[in-house]
Amino acid sequence: MGVIAMDKKQITLYYSSENSIGKQLNAYVESSGKDNLTIDISKTNVTGTQWAELADGLGKKIFELVNTEHPDFKDVYGEDTIDLDDDGWLKILNKYPSFLKNAIVIKGEEYIELTSASDFKQYMDPDSAGIEKPYK
Repeated sequence: MGVIAMDKKQITLYYSSENSIGKQLNAYVESSGKDNLTIDISKTNVTGTQWAELADGLGKKIFELVNTEHPDFKDVYGEDTIDLDDDGWLKILNKYPSFLKNAIVIKGEEYIELTSASDFKQYMDPDSAGIEKPYK
């Protein structure tokens, strides 16, 4: 069992409010009408265990969660490829939350990496219970 709580009735969003996509996704999730938990990584410390679980849930390595193409990343670490262990990448994510490549949504047991705010819409179940169909 992982450290991240999973509830099929809840949407959990890991995002950085330091970028516009994160802010937009947060607005979508909070206005979805679904139970949600939003975790702004620029304000809330995410543990190494949680990062490892998020990466594993996405089928990725921790370094793949970092946007090495971000202009600020290049300013800090240069243009050359850097070789770090998982602990080094975790330190980058904790020190520079804006370097998170994409927001991560957990819906039930499904981990979803979102590259844009509009991606979120396709993962929402239509909430049409109790609505009459205009056709037969």
